Amino acid sequence: MLRYPLKSVTGFVSTLAMLGVLGYAGVAALFYWGQDRLIFQPTVLPASYSFTVPDVKEVSVPVQGATLSALQFKLPNPKGVVFFLHGNAGNLATWVLDTEFYRRNNYDLFMIDYRGFGKSTGHIVSEAQLHADVLAAWNFIAPQYEGKKRVIFGRSLGTTLAAKLSTEVNADWTALVSPFYSLNAMREEYYPWLPAALMRYTFATNEWLPNIKNPVTIVHGKIDALINISQAERLKALSPKVELIEIDGGDHVNLHHLASYLDVLSDRLAKL
Repeated sequence: MLRYPLKSVTGFVSTLAMLGVLGYAGVAALFYWGQDRLIFQPTVLPASYSFTVPDVKEVSVPVQGATLSALQFKLPNPKGVVFFLHGNAGNLATWVLDTEFYRRNNYDLFMIDYRGFGKSTGHIVSEAQLHADVLAAWNFIAPQYEGKKRVIFGRSLGTTLAAKLSTEVNADWTALVSPFYSLNAMREEYYPWLPAALMRYTFATNEWLPNIKNPVTIVHGKIDALINISQAERLKALSPKVELIEIDGGDHVNLHHLASYLDVLSDRLAKL
């Protein structure tokens, strides 16, 4: 039988423990400093890119130190406007493929690309900056629709931006599609072994939702594998005034293709 001195075994265990600590620290550091890349996954467009969706014009929105690219779909006499805050990936070219839904419901559409997305300049450096950009974009377009219906619409990551904006401005309806409770709740689900102290972005939808004065509807696919519907159910539980609609067969990608989802949105827009 081979025998090793106790000192050697202790040293070996200590070395393993130290490597484990260093490995964990390295992963934690990557998570902390690489958070932006985990959250924001933009696709950049060249400045010369031309959007080709009919009746849509490109608009430039000035913000502090950058310019946001935006698209506006305009009808001759719209009932109002949908101020759309999109998800964490892609750009306007992938989010605005057609406008038939808005034409059918007689609403204009206004959608921005966040910094570093599409043709927008600059890059996102903080949560506060992103919220400030969203508010600046609202203040840029909302005055054009005084006396008409103004809807704040958020999808996925955009839901947390929409919730915060809805506590700061006057809107007629807020729609949150595929929302998460908070970014920390998402960390708990995907990275439970990393502490909350590492979160540089919080996106605390749960804190803003109860302070929204206008009607709020949450729509969530029942089989969403990216953001579990339990996140929406937790948000609904925060306020009895919030409406939660669960879409059968809806996941995180196919939701906007489902007639049941589109019918819900059309019904709420018609009732405004």
